[in-house]
Amino acid sequence: MMNKKVNDVMTRGVELIDVDFSIREAAEMMRDLDIGVAPVAENDELVGMLTDRDIVIRAIAEGLDPDDTSVRDVMTEDVEYCYEDDDLEEAGRIMRDRQIRRLIVLNRGDEVIGILSLGDLATKTQDEEMAGDVLQEISEPSKPER
Repeated sequence: MMNKKVNDVMTRGVELIDVDFSIREAAEMMRDLDIGVAPVAENDELVGMLTDRDIVIRAIAEGLDPDDTSVRDVMTEDVEYCYEDDDLEEAGRIMRDRQIRRLIVLNRGDEVIGILSLGDLATKTQDEEMAGDVLQEISEPSKPER
């Protein structure tokens, strides 16, 4: 692959979820947008990531009330990200090393402008080897969070 950049293949038009939304509000938004993951913001600053799995495992399975539980309580705080003008190989390395399927994409003003997913790597690049390497590495078993 010849110096492709993240912005060449990333998914644009990402909606931010407010950190103070209830998980019911967040789940409704995710349903309406037909998404399973969304960046979480507080005062327009990226503070986390929320997945449908976070809602199920950290809230529903624990018996938390979806109307009284905020996104802040169940989101993943350590968010990996890259910049839109980063080389795709570097973004793929981050995904491999951290065993993650998605990276938030920021512009140089630190604003969220997209998400780079494993699917983007697999379908929008001609580099099947890189996509396969990333998938193999992130598919390795890791310890469950507790």
